[in-house]
Amino acid sequence: MPPLFEEIDSQDSRLGQISLRRRRMPAFGDRDIYEVKLGDEFLMSSMFVEAEEALSTLGLAAVQGDTLSVVVGGLGLGYTAVAALKDERISELLVVDAIETVIGWHRDEQVPLGKILNADNRNRYVLGSFFDLAIDPDSGFDQNSPGKQFDAILLDIDHSPTEFLNSANASFYTTENLALMAQQLKPGGVFAMWSQNLPEAPFEALLKTVFQSVDSHVVSFYNPFQGGESTNSVYVCVKA
Repeated sequence: MPPLFEEIDSQDSRLGQISLRRRRMPAFGDRDIYEVKLGDEFLMSSMFVEAEEALSTLGLAAVQGDTLSVVVGGLGLGYTAVAALKDERISELLVVDAIETVIGWHRDEQVPLGKILNADNRNRYVLGSFFDLAIDPDSGFDQNSPGKQFDAILLDIDHSPTEFLNSANASFYTTENLALMAQQLKPGGVFAMWSQNLPEAPFEALLKTVFQSVDSHVVSFYNPFQGGESTNSVYVCVKA
């Protein structure tokens, strides 16, 4: 019988100690639950992935055309990236993460979705800070093709536009820096972003200073710990 709890890996990172854990909770059936922690803070659990997947489905639904080039900011447990690859229009997916350990978990298939991502030749891992690459359009996300533009950029790193994984990320959420990132989108390209909170009107107003249209979606999912529904949100923005 598998153990009820196991710490698979724990490493120092640029943001602090990051760990990958696997647990089983008999009340939730015969399945492994994977968790990522940064220090004492829970970053992600495979119990709650609906909004991460919705980031891809909602974001890509707003993209026109075929043979799409897409960037995912934040690898996590891989749910946003795998959901994106289900869209047959995607020809290449760049998954950007600042923590080499997280990319290693997927490359070494220590997490379940690593095998899927590794087997799909459209997928490429990019080690680097999404926020640094986003505001450098002359270089950009694709180190093999400086200045390249993309059909969509899907972001799931910070907890919300006002609650940051790293305080340095706060400077990204300005008209100037969002506009720099938007230079890496093709005309009509889409920027979509996940948030753990309900849509925030001040952030919607900020997005409208850069993008032609901004739509906010509330994603509901069952939370067994609370015995009811929880909500996240996804912002979907289209460049003129």
